[in-house]
Amino acid sequence: MTARDAALKALIACRKGGAWSDGALKELLSGMDRRDAALASRLCYGVLQNRMLLDFWIAAFAKGKLQPVVQDILRLAVYQLRFTDKIPASAAVNEAVEQAKRLANPAAARLVNGVLRKMLRSELPTPEDIATKYSHPQELVSLLEAQFGAEKTELLLQSHNAAPQTVLQVNTLIADARQVLDELERSGANAQPHPWLENCVTVSGTGDLEHMEAYKNGWFYVQDAAARLAVEAAGLQPGMQALDCCAAPGGKSFAAAIAMGNAGRLYSCDIHPHKLKLIENGASRLHISIINTRLQDASQPVKEWENQMDAVLADVPCSGLGVIRKKPDIRYKDLTQTERLPSLQAAILSRQASYVKPGGVLVYSTCTIVRRENEEVCERFLADNPDFSTEIVRFPPASGIPDAAMTTLLPCDHGTDGFFICKFRRKA
Repeated sequence: MTARDAALKALIACRKGGAWSDGALKELLSGMDRRDAALASRLCYGVLQNRMLLDFWIAAFAKGKLQPVVQDILRLAVYQLRFTDKIPASAAVNEAVEQAKRLANPAAARLVNGVLRKMLRSELPTPEDIATKYSHPQELVSLLEAQFGAEKTELLLQSHNAAPQTVLQVNTLIADARQVLDELERSGANAQPHPWLENCVTVSGTGDLEHMEAYKNGWFYVQDAAARLAVEAAGLQPGMQALDCCAAPGGKSFAAAIAMGNAGRLYSCDIHPHKLKLIENGASRLHISIINTRLQDASQPVKEWENQMDAVLADVPCSGLGVIRKKPDIRYKDLTQTERLPSLQAAILSRQASYVKPGGVLVYSTCTIVRRENEEVCERFLADNPDFSTEIVRFPPASGIPDAAMTTLLPCDHGTDGFFICKFRRKA
């Protein structure tokens, strides 16, 4: 299967079955050549990142309603013509025509050929609104503008369409940053120390990390800097008893265990058994022994945990609007489906607070950037729980992130995922 065919199949799966692009791609790219797999991923994500703009251009040259599969084929081809510089225009057009012949009919193939060749001879129109320009539904743009203002929102939309670097955290239980960097460079990856986070590495050009010896040996795990900052906010120390209540796929539990020097007890919970297995496998690869997985709904009580935890990490289910640059599909979510989230988040936060011992720490975090899921949840919690107060989090000075009790990180400002962190301490 060619890279273009794999990208098209993934796009069709997203459209027809509601599949997430990363899951659809992972299945399709298994066993594919590294360069072809990288190209297929870039094409699929690129189309999703720019779908509304691509449709705007297509509509200017193709009159009438198109078959859905023909629309997919045109999106893929137009993305190659306008956003890539190493794919010859003739190759993009010819492949699109062949795809239309196979998946539609000869008339559709002629239409695809005519539309693309007309585009190549013409200047494409420029949309007047930033929603179309950056391919974010107007409802989402309006939500962000109401919170951040027009100027910051446009910077945010731009950052959502930029390719993020892969961020690796060094497992300091068994390796150091220099070892990891040297091994990555030997493997042909472009690796650099993170600009402001210690024991953190950024990489590109790696292909499948899981095939690397350093990965198999447990020298690192994949986790954005923002998520590790949330763990560091807890101030974990060896010998503590801690809880990660919504732990899958395990990154924050791994960071917590490393911060604890693999000494103490750490409970990692999730509501899906197969996700607990992912955490267990990751802990084994990283040579972490203090993680105890448990099948547990974070909103339901566990009597024996009450007043027992030195620290609780509550990285709660959220809309995911902070990780659009990594999961471009999220931008097209129906926002009305996220309106119920604050009540669930508040219920989880309240339940997890009961497990914190007097003097202990509770860290609330999300990978979203909207107030209703972040500050408003925390403010309501403080009003209902007078035995808790917020505490200032100290961030790495070089990060430029102001020290604060409640912090929203933005990709356009900090180079991290969009993320929210709030630290509470229970009165002694």
